[in-house]
Amino acid sequence: MKQVKGLRWWIISLIALVTVINYIDRNALAIMWPSISKDLGLSKDDYKWIVVVFMLAYAVSQSVSGKIYDKIGTRLGFVFSIVVWSLSSGLHGLSNSLMSFSALRVTLGFGEAGNWPGATKSNAEWHPAKERALAQGIFNAGAAIGGIISPLLIAFLYTNFGWRTTFPVIATFSLIWLIPWLIVNKGLPKTHPWLSDEERNYITSGQANTTNAKPERILKWKELLSYKQSYSVIVSRFFLDPIWWMFVSWLPIYLFEKFDFDIKQIGYFAWVPFVGAAIGSLGGGWASGYLIKKGWTVNKARKTVILIGNLICLPALVLTAYASTPLTAVLLIAVILFGFQVSINNIQTLPSDFLTGKSVGSLAGLGGMSAAFGVVISMLLVPELTKVSWAPFFIMGALLVPVGLASVYFFSGNIEKIKIND
Repeated sequence: MKQVKGLRWWIISLIALVTVINYIDRNALAIMWPSISKDLGLSKDDYKWIVVVFMLAYAVSQSVSGKIYDKIGTRLGFVFSIVVWSLSSGLHGLSNSLMSFSALRVTLGFGEAGNWPGATKSNAEWHPAKERALAQGIFNAGAAIGGIISPLLIAFLYTNFGWRTTFPVIATFSLIWLIPWLIVNKGLPKTHPWLSDEERNYITSGQANTTNAKPERILKWKELLSYKQSYSVIVSRFFLDPIWWMFVSWLPIYLFEKFDFDIKQIGYFAWVPFVGAAIGSLGGGWASGYLIKKGWTVNKARKTVILIGNLICLPALVLTAYASTPLTAVLLIAVILFGFQVSINNIQTLPSDFLTGKSVGSLAGLGGMSAAFGVVISMLLVPELTKVSWAPFFIMGALLVPVGLASVYFFSGNIEKIKIND
């Protein structure tokens, strides 16, 4: 039987790749909105509601998908999510109204959300504790790389084919991705035929440092919510995730309104902030892993890197409120997203620090659901906040940072495996 060296890195690289595709599909509407809104007579308020229904579906799916992935496994879980989101993305090209766009954003959000609890669960299965933040960083870098690629790619496709054709073209990418995924991901590390005994032992030995070897059963939501540590994920993501979505959902509209950009100009500028996000994703994951290898506890390493990320993000948000040129704005936003990803990458690793096996996806899903509800509330405020100036938009983000950071420190206690009640 053939063996593949470093198979766990092939698995996370495939998940990072599909996350790139996820963000291409997700960002297409925002990037092409100036043209779509003009063609169909839609407004910024209409766009707000399209974002809101997407996020509501995303919120529901984060928790439901976490349970689905815990039930059927990550291999088939990704197949389910991708089929739903690919079909939804392609059908956007047929939309003619606020209602049709909203309906398709619901199914798109439901499909795309599964990517996050699925990735967190896969990282817990395939990586020892000291590698999980780096693996999560590689995965999160996929979102940032998607943010880099999508403005350039979507602007190119739109210029050559128009927005109606662009949607079905990009929808094919994730369906094609399923082919290598099903070939490479044949099973869990314990049974995968391509995994060497050396790598299998390395993975499993690094997962055994737990005071509780029992919880292979799936914990119910009520039980998860009975542990204080769960709220370090749930509450912090409620406050911090809106910062990311402010730019995923509104950066093209910000450039359009603030600097009078067309779609080509948006394509030239909107990718820049996500370079910072990609570096932050990898850097945040590497930093905590490096500190753990140096002898730091998981608790100290995670909290230190989360603190540093937030300290970078906060002042950049304040400064961007007063940026007077597009170049200054996108460079400052790159700093914001760098700091955000340094922090959130380690927060998203907490479910696998607290839990084992079959409950990791469930807690990650609850965290994602909470994050999505936080995003919905913030997105509803954006049109009102930006009527006169975009400065309040950035100040809102700055206010979220200290609250999100405090919730990690307050609820997590010592970051270690939870002693599950019998």
